[in-house]
Amino acid sequence: MPLKSDPATWTDARHRRGLTGEMLAKRFLEGVGYRVLAHRFRVGRLEIDLIARKGAIVAFVEVKTRSSAVFGSPLEAVTWSKQREIAKVAECWTDRHGSPTDEFRFDVIGVTLTSGGRASVEHVEDAFR
Repeated sequence: MPLKSDPATWTDARHRRGLTGEMLAKRFLEGVGYRVLAHRFRVGRLEIDLIARKGAIVAFVEVKTRSSAVFGSPLEAVTWSKQREIAKVAECWTDRHGSPTDEFRFDVIGVTLTSGGRASVEHVEDAFR
């Protein structure tokens, strides 16, 4: 699904950094055998960054991107309220697209970008319930 606006016109560096992290997470998941079903799946104002499938497992993935670890790991930024929002959107997706044989879980991917252009990607499977 294409983005609603052109990232080149975005003025907030955090939005561009977030999209970069999502694209790195997408490539990471594809590299370890997942097929990405949706990017930024929205229900109203709520969204899930990535929805990916590997066999019978459907992972609803929240991606957090940071430029450093000064404020902690990006994985720590997925709050209880964010988990609740993701679960609501996931329920809508499963109602529309899910199969009785699917296994669902919530993953988090933390991406840390450095000033030298390097990135580290950390994937936590089944990060919350």
